[in-house]
Amino acid sequence: MRDDLKNRRTVIAGVGAGGLAVVLAACGGDGEATTSAAPQAQAGSAAPSASTSATGGEASTAGLTTTADVPVGGGTIFKEQKVVVTQPTAGQFKCFSAICTHQGCPVASVAEGTIDCPCHGSKFSIADGSVKDGPATKPLPEVAIKVEGDSITLA
Repeated sequence: MRDDLKNRRTVIAGVGAGGLAVVLAACGGDGEATTSAAPQAQAGSAAPSASTSATGGEASTAGLTTTADVPVGGGTIFKEQKVVVTQPTAGQFKCFSAICTHQGCPVASVAEGTIDCPCHGSKFSIADGSVKDGPATKPLPEVAIKVEGDSITLA
């Protein structure tokens, strides 16, 4: 029941996020963006290799991030917007929901070519959002972005 209340609050808060076209119900975030490179050599570490704060709630109008902030072979998670932006190969940018399709947990890291959910261990491809390791059976939904110069915005 408590998770249901969090989901409702998240949906209500998400609707006003600068015209965000995708409304996703899940646990709320704290507005931080987490950046993870593909090869993480930190064995046993639950924390991502780097993290930066997303710019205040104006992400959809001021830009979500820059191309330089998304590592090749990795990705950046934007908790407040509930999206993850990846760069599978140099210059190719993708964006997916940051909410696991298994039971609605927010994904927590991007490592070794996958977007990882800490709740039950599901892993998704940074290239197309497909399930690489379950228990999830559905891919992460793609979210439209616009890349202009070095700026990435939600479309």
